[in-house]
Amino acid sequence: MCCTALVGAMLSTAGQAQAMPGSDSGAPAAVPNASTTTTPSTKDKVVLKVGDLQVTQATFEQYLSDLEAQQGPADLSRKKLGENYSSLLVLEQKALANHLDQTPDVVRQLAIDRMQILSNAEFARLKKDATPSAPQIKAYYDAHLDDYDVVNIRRVFIFAHPNPQKGEALTREQAKAMADAVKSAIASKKDVIATINAIPHGRTDVVADPDPLSFQRGALPPTMDKAAFALKEGEWTQLSDNPDEFVFIQLVNRSRKPLDEVSSQIEKQLQAEHLREELNALKSKTGVWMDEEYFASKNPATTSTTPEASGQEKSRAERGEK
Repeated sequence: MCCTALVGAMLSTAGQAQAMPGSDSGAPAAVPNASTTTTPSTKDKVVLKVGDLQVTQATFEQYLSDLEAQQGPADLSRKKLGENYSSLLVLEQKALANHLDQTPDVVRQLAIDRMQILSNAEFARLKKDATPSAPQIKAYYDAHLDDYDVVNIRRVFIFAHPNPQKGEALTREQAKAMADAVKSAIASKKDVIATINAIPHGRTDVVADPDPLSFQRGALPPTMDKAAFALKEGEWTQLSDNPDEFVFIQLVNRSRKPLDEVSSQIEKQLQAEHLREELNALKSKTGVWMDEEYFASKNPATTSTTPEASGQEKSRAERGEK
């Protein structure tokens, strides 16, 4: 993690360390000289100095906490992070001395980052308010019980090649013969997997589940999902019967996930729906107009100015946006 890579993540934190004694800014004031302090607490201990600026342990550890929350745990020693932090402060002080904070480019970039941080702060507040209660989660679960049904199925895929090289793959005739053997085994209630294993074939010619696999409703491709949940326990059905592919599935058993197992899933879903409604209502109340002709005629921008682009990233999935 080089110094420049930390700039975006530290825009808000560096400001906490730059307030000088007597400053009326919102950032914590720098610690007085040790000679004026009798018994400083550990958190008030000065751990870094950059010129006249003194950084306390509390300020630096808050920076580490913010950085980890935004970017994940840093794979760097505390000393290296301190060196990076000091480099940022040195460069910041030099930039201020050169009045770079007043240049159009920097003013614009700072305004964008401020907008993104404030937007994320408001989004976090809305998200907290959108958290559903336990009774709401249970009510949703009770109203959508089928969504949490689970099937344990066994699948068999038989593949053919229209013009295989010798020994390369099953021919269509060989694949059909194997599919017929499977159907015969199903009709006579014999072991389908054992039937397949008794027929010579290549490793990739047949894919069969030796043990049942579990799938919640909606997790399988639509055709297979519909067929699997329509079967009775123990039943087989054939989904595909074309010259190059034969597909069979068996329902071994079915069950339903209990509420405690899916409550977090429901919570996220309800929260996302509520957030989407809140954002749409806020846009409607505020009044948002877009030139449809302009936006329809341009390619999507490669640079985002939405809150996700700032140091406090939020995914579109979390926001419930499409």
